[in-house]
Amino acid sequence: MTNATEPDWSAIHTLFLDMDGTLLDLHFDNYFWQEHVPQRYAEINELEIERARELLYPRFQAAEGTMEWYCVDYWSQELGLDIAMLKEEVDHLIAIHPHVVDFLEALERSGRRRVLVTNAHQKSLALKMEKTQLAGHFEKIICTHDFGKPKEETSFWDALQAVEPFEPASTLLIDDSLPVLRSAHSYGIKHLLAVRNPDTRGAARDTADFTALDHFESLLELAERSPA
Repeated sequence: MTNATEPDWSAIHTLFLDMDGTLLDLHFDNYFWQEHVPQRYAEINELEIERARELLYPRFQAAEGTMEWYCVDYWSQELGLDIAMLKEEVDHLIAIHPHVVDFLEALERSGRRRVLVTNAHQKSLALKMEKTQLAGHFEKIICTHDFGKPKEETSFWDALQAVEPFEPASTLLIDDSLPVLRSAHSYGIKHLLAVRNPDTRGAARDTADFTALDHFESLLELAERSPA
């Protein structure tokens, strides 16, 4: 971790953990949307790949941060592609970040509650849980599509509170999305960590005002300690 304001682990009882880019390597998702979807779209519509990218990228960017951006069914309808099936074509790229399983096991030993909170569509979530076998490491799995609002909206945390009661002062959120972290901060979640390298094949990112998490190995000893 880097930054002077590291979370006080003695005060943390609950962890909200993002999936894509946090526990899982974002390379799969970046490759899928930047390469695989344009390629398949070009083939079906008899376009050059660069022309397909010119048509698709602005549509992707316009939807970022909305439920539509994360919705497999929305993009299947919009693009005339079976997005869920296309994801299966490259599911060999789905990978867990190093030391994630060790970290989740350390949290279990410490008695902390582990909750996966993801914007991923139910179909994407099911595929990734099948490929990674991570589901058993969480006390609860939350999919924002069940609420109709993404983590980027502060009102999501109110909706989450109704089904997964939590104390913001003793909750840690680890996420790779700065808009999500800002939303959680606005809601009052006290402990926040921003993943610096969500895509292992991409460059490290500036995490702005948030404490940066470079790798989960740095959290193992802290996670082992039971909260006060």
